[in-house]
Amino acid sequence: MTDRADGRATTRAVRPYVITGGRACTGAAPLSWETLVMAADTAAPESLLPEHLMILTHCQGLLSVAEVAAYLGQPPSVVQVLLADLIDWGLIVTRPPVPPAERADVTMLRKVLHGLESRL
Repeated sequence: MTDRADGRATTRAVRPYVITGGRACTGAAPLSWETLVMAADTAAPESLLPEHLMILTHCQGLLSVAEVAAYLGQPPSVVQVLLADLIDWGLIVTRPPVPPAERADVTMLRKVLHGLESRL
């Protein structure tokens, strides 16, 4: 939904299924919402959809799929399809999220924090 000057919400002129060409998924596994994406150092062709160009504009640094969806104001499922297009064309690089097994143990981090706080 976009906001008008008077503060009322309006519906989007282009529906999400039109933006993705009716595709709900890609041939590859969908990107998780935590996957980090960044624009590659490749020049974008002028024939891209405006949504593809907006993604490339926002992805100059690392952003998660969920953050890109928030910036575009589109559902994450739509952004996943658009990002898959950009990945296929070599315009976006991805960095998978850290698996839960490799993340630091939160209880250990809390103990370290409390130990540091007690020494100050």
